[in-house]
Amino acid sequence: MTWLKPVSIAGDAQAAYGEFLRDLEARLLDPQTDRDVLAREVLAQAMYGREYGQLLADAPLAALNLDARNVTFEAEYYMATDPEKFAPVKPLLWLWKNLDLTPIGQNPVLGIPIRRVLAERIFRRVGRNFKCWQNVEFSVGYNMEVGNDVVVHRYVLLDDIGGIELQDGASVSDYVNIYSHTHSVLDGPDVTLRRTVIGRGARITYHSTVLAGSVISDDGMLATHALLRGDIPPHGIAMGVPAKVMRYKLREPQAYSVDARTWPHDPGRKANPAYPEPTPNQTRKPTLEETGES
Repeated sequence: MTWLKPVSIAGDAQAAYGEFLRDLEARLLDPQTDRDVLAREVLAQAMYGREYGQLLADAPLAALNLDARNVTFEAEYYMATDPEKFAPVKPLLWLWKNLDLTPIGQNPVLGIPIRRVLAERIFRRVGRNFKCWQNVEFSVGYNMEVGNDVVVHRYVLLDDIGGIELQDGASVSDYVNIYSHTHSVLDGPDVTLRRTVIGRGARITYHSTVLAGSVISDDGMLATHALLRGDIPPHGIAMGVPAKVMRYKLREPQAYSVDARTWPHDPGRKANPAYPEPTPNQTRKPTLEETGES
């Protein structure tokens, strides 16, 4: 049972939105569609209310930055990014990111369905009823695996360069960061990729952070402002920095899709082949003299 209630808008607006969505999906289904051209045309209308060609003549700097071929993403500078996989999703990510800055993206009745249509062409996998609110960021997009009825709220960072899996019913709250890569403490360019897995019905709550390779079991929960470097068992509630399991939900045992106690964790793989595998120990505990303790 949901705590949300249905909300309606004017029929003429809903009809116009429906027509826009059907047209967008039809063009994306057409193998002849140039995604870069499609994205810049939609953005020109959404942001400036005119055709791209007219905008190019009147305000070339504004127009050129609507075409994904004229911009770069941070991920394009990463050695781990696959250029062949990123090329077809780049214009759709650019469309997604910029529509979120317009009234279209800020309007849930239109913005959420648009993101669902785009996610089907960007993610490795996306299930039914995916609900993504505005201003969510991805690293590459193509390493996202999303199940049914997943909800991602505002201002979330999903660093999927090493792979992120959100299983059925997972919920990611506002301002959460989920990572799938780590940097060596000695050498920043020494990057290790580890897949991060969020189980069925798991909840990642406000302003919390999940580090690469963590596994949150089914029905697990990460508390507000917590920092997880590791795992959460089924029904566990982890709190603090670093996060530790402090409570368990009162649930009966069940069959689990993701159980961190038995899950085959990603051993990690190097994004930069110049560095050894696995990463050697690079830190030590402070001495008593260094801490000032006696």
